[in-house]
Amino acid sequence: MIVDFIFEDGLLFVEVANLGDLPAHRVRARFDPPFAGLGGTRRVSSLSLFRRLEFLAPHKRIRAFLDRSDSYFARDEPARIDVTVSWLDDDRRRRVRELRHDLEIYRELAYVQKEVPRNADHRT
Repeated sequence: MIVDFIFEDGLLFVEVANLGDLPAHRVRARFDPPFAGLGGTRRVSSLSLFRRLEFLAPHKRIRAFLDRSDSYFARDEPARIDVTVSWLDDDRRRRVRELRHDLEIYRELAYVQKEVPRNADHRT
């Protein structure tokens, strides 16, 4: 089990992934320090995804949008984030993995912002 941060076309995502061949139960992730996304309006580190994920199938990933990278860094959100991921295996043994992320590596990356097609509005 891991929790990873992904940079893609100027967007930041946070993802829970079961890299193993067996399911994970009662998956929990704690972040230090906590952080906000969506323009500062949502404490992403407190989402139910990280507090109450009861089952994650083998090789499954759940990705959540964090923020636009320029917006995230402009608010001085934390760049260095420690994550403690815990879960139970099929034998109900507790597993723990500690990860350290440094989002600073994404701050200076250039990216091309993709345009939304003009006919993308399908409300008609």
